[in-house]
Amino acid sequence: MNRSITAEENVSSSGEQTPITETDVPSVYLTGPSQAESHYERFGGKTGTTFFQTLIHLLKGNIGTGLLGLPLAIKNAGLVAGPVSLFVLGIVALHCMTVLVNCSHHLSNKLGKPFLTYGDVMEHSMENVYHLRRYAVLGRHVVNLFLIITQLGFCCVYFVFLSDNIKQVVEAANGTTMDCHSNQTSVIVPSFDSRLYMLCFLPFIILLVFTPNLKYLAPFSLVANVAMCASLVLIYWYSILHITLPSSLPYVGKPKDYPLFFGTAIFAFEGIGMVLPLENKMQNPQLFKPVLYLGMGMVSFLYISLGTIGYLCFGGSIGASITLNLPNCWMYQIVKLLYCFGIFITYALQFYVPADIITPVAVDRVGPRWKLAVDLLVRTGLVIFTCLLAVLIPELDLVISLVGSISSSALALIFPPLLHILTFHNEGLSPCTVLKNGIISLVGIVGFVAGDLR
Repeated sequence: MNRSITAEENVSSSGEQTPITETDVPSVYLTGPSQAESHYERFGGKTGTTFFQTLIHLLKGNIGTGLLGLPLAIKNAGLVAGPVSLFVLGIVALHCMTVLVNCSHHLSNKLGKPFLTYGDVMEHSMENVYHLRRYAVLGRHVVNLFLIITQLGFCCVYFVFLSDNIKQVVEAANGTTMDCHSNQTSVIVPSFDSRLYMLCFLPFIILLVFTPNLKYLAPFSLVANVAMCASLVLIYWYSILHITLPSSLPYVGKPKDYPLFFGTAIFAFEGIGMVLPLENKMQNPQLFKPVLYLGMGMVSFLYISLGTIGYLCFGGSIGASITLNLPNCWMYQIVKLLYCFGIFITYALQFYVPADIITPVAVDRVGPRWKLAVDLLVRTGLVIFTCLLAVLIPELDLVISLVGSISSSALALIFPPLLHILTFHNEGLSPCTVLKNGIISLVGIVGFVAGDLR
């Protein structure tokens, strides 16, 4: 999964993320939409993102470390059950994203507001039900809490991913050659524990998140995206060339391992937080659903293909990240380093979300003299917190599955169907629709509980 943009953010055509304020919204919207305005009209206008730009943002927001863990997820589910489950989960995730967009459209038109965040949708949908109105603000806070948990969880995964891959590169450096065909094993020179590598990254990541504005990271972000794309091409190339016959691989995995598959898969698919800001910022928001269908179709194909090909290539020895199975030659060691660079830069982008929610609360409590110091102190504390969590759970597959089960299940599967029922409950929802929504939420709750117990 996994580069996500919360509903509090505005995505520009250059990829820069800036908070949405009233000054970004044309004055005509501040008094509510008129009868002549389009049902889908938002604030993107002529300066908003195009169809292609929105598609690129959507792809970038769904491709990250979660993708590299999907071969192991296929192993946990089985060679047949895994791809089929990924396909079904992709359809359900797409449906839930569409439901969220529909609820946002309905409530924004009803309330005369130009746009709504994920938390706003939860709050106003609860206000539709008389007995839930007193808890509406609490509902918005719960959504924001899960968004924070999700983003900080991504940051924990990044610490583990960086430490595992850099540790492997360092330990295998003496045995690394230029021959990528015959050199399949690594000559390992023992080095530090992976948790010590996390502590080595800590000061550099702290300095990274001190960046006052994301626009300063834009050039590095572009380079990181190119590096990650090049790495994926080489991973595909190696995996396809070394596919073996699947005769010894189980078609269906063990039931006790399926929660690990679910957590990893939903972690990879959890891009729902970026849906509303992308739709809001488009030049032609009525085209967002085609973007969503095309983008998520491409993402699902990428997930299923790499997960299946990676498992066929490495079989039962597949690691928590497919990069850990690449051969010990310099070309593929460079692949690991390039992907690590991309993840390092992406940490700041993921961290921006919870920091932008939490730091204003602390800064507003002090005088002007101490605002900068408190802001930096809170950011430092949050980075240390994510590092400590990664140190406590240094297994990459367990961290990904845990984050996916806890927060991604709630945001991607549990909340959207409930929002649909709350938003349209007095407008003639059919029993079949209510049943469908209930089943999807129930699946999310089962995954939430099973993943935590596992």
